[in-house]
Amino acid sequence: MDRFYFDHNATTPVSPEVLEALSGVLGEVYGNASSIHHYGQAAKQRLEQARREVAALLNADAGEIVFVSGGTEADNLAVLGVVRASGKPRKHVVTTAIEHPAVLNACAQLEREGVEVSYAAPDQVLRAIRPETVLVSVMHANNELGTLQPVAEIARIARQAGVLMHSDGVQAAGRIGVDVKALGVDLYSISGHKMYAPKGIGALYVRKGVELAPLMYGGHHERGLRAGTENVPGAVGLGRAAAWARENPATGLAALRDRLERGILERVPDTAVNGTGAPRVPNTTNIRFDGIDGEAMAIALDLRGFAVSGGAACSSGAVEPSHVLTAIGLTKEQARSSLRFSLGRGNDQSQVDALIEAVAAAAAHLRRLSPTYHA
Repeated sequence: MDRFYFDHNATTPVSPEVLEALSGVLGEVYGNASSIHHYGQAAKQRLEQARREVAALLNADAGEIVFVSGGTEADNLAVLGVVRASGKPRKHVVTTAIEHPAVLNACAQLEREGVEVSYAAPDQVLRAIRPETVLVSVMHANNELGTLQPVAEIARIARQAGVLMHSDGVQAAGRIGVDVKALGVDLYSISGHKMYAPKGIGALYVRKGVELAPLMYGGHHERGLRAGTENVPGAVGLGRAAAWARENPATGLAALRDRLERGILERVPDTAVNGTGAPRVPNTTNIRFDGIDGEAMAIALDLRGFAVSGGAACSSGAVEPSHVLTAIGLTKEQARSSLRFSLGRGNDQSQVDALIEAVAAAAAHLRRLSPTYHA
């Protein structure tokens, strides 16, 4: 049976050009980038080349890129680092109810440390800023819906108020053009495995002049912000993925996504696109199937050879429905009946058409078995 992958928001396959770059580094560039001898300096050169490639993707300066282990660490370093470095006697953070758990749980930790946190709707963030606010953190593209938040507008108001602005760009970088200077953000998180690089590598853009308290203590790696011997192969892989993304904009994915949405809505009654009408990244759609359990639907599609997701991969197995979907007004039942389809560079029209057929067949079968669905 052929298998097709439509879960790129959870992770992407390592691309051929990244794999080639990784293989060369793993086999030949094994020095410690902090060593002064030939082998160490060879590693340092590759590390700094990767830093320049990541910076170019974001329109940042190379010295503003800090390599970390992934999006979660980048978000934690930004959120915890800014607040812990602040000299304000009272500290307040503003974020949204639709953030990734890497931000929400970092904010929960701050609350345990006595910091007040406001969890606002995306369109209410600016009203939540106070004199004691030290950080606003609003994601660029939502991982479940693909919806884009007005980051530039929020960052502009935050800067006028003297408040630092962080954005989780894990689902945006490599899918849409990202210019951190145009956005006006002070910190921006990205992750390698969302853009065809390996897992275990990511980066945080830290605007020059922004002070952060490190999360880990050890050597003075990454300008003292991230102790530990640098993951040179991972950084090279992320750099190569960033360079490829700059050279190959994600054209065509929006048309495939729209084809998928139209096909499902036409073939399957009582369905709706969550987040429709809002600006979105081109590869993501989240569709609600009334009367069908989303997890059962994902399993049914997997048995037919299609990998999709009920939502965030890091929340798989959670008893509660998606906090993102309930935050935008869906009931718990509607949230549980939703599926995320996220496309990537390996998908084509024939795969999309086959997925539409599989969704229609699976939905019809599950609704026949459903005690709650009545056509």
